Amino acid sequence: MPTLSLIFGILLNAVGLTGFFGTGATHYTALIPCALGLLLIISGLIARNEHLRRHAMHVAVFVALLGFLGTASAFSKIPLLLDHAALDKTPSLLAKIATALLCGIFFILCLRSFVKARLLKKY
Repeated sequence: MPTLSLIFGILLNAVGLTGFFGTGATHYTALIPCALGLLLIISGLIARNEHLRRHAMHVAVFVALLGFLGTASAFSKIPLLLDHAALDKTPSLLAKIATALLCGIFFILCLRSFVKARLLKKY
């Protein structure tokens, strides 16, 4: 899971930078995925230490949950992507959808890993 945390952190940074420069580098809120990604990268690096792994991965899953809950509303705006009048909103909406997807997928993968670890611990 630490490696996945690093990968998803890098992907979130790519989404944030793409969104920031896609909106003309004027809206600093487009860098929010970078902040989430940075937290995932830090958690992934800390999780490489066996003694800190559980705590670091709990932080990472919490960051992913917050990222997903903060951006999940973008799914309701997917029809706007088909509206040609809203083309100026497209880069930010795509970045928000990508952030929600990445955070949601990472959250699910973490939950699956936590359940698997718990089941292995019982045996």
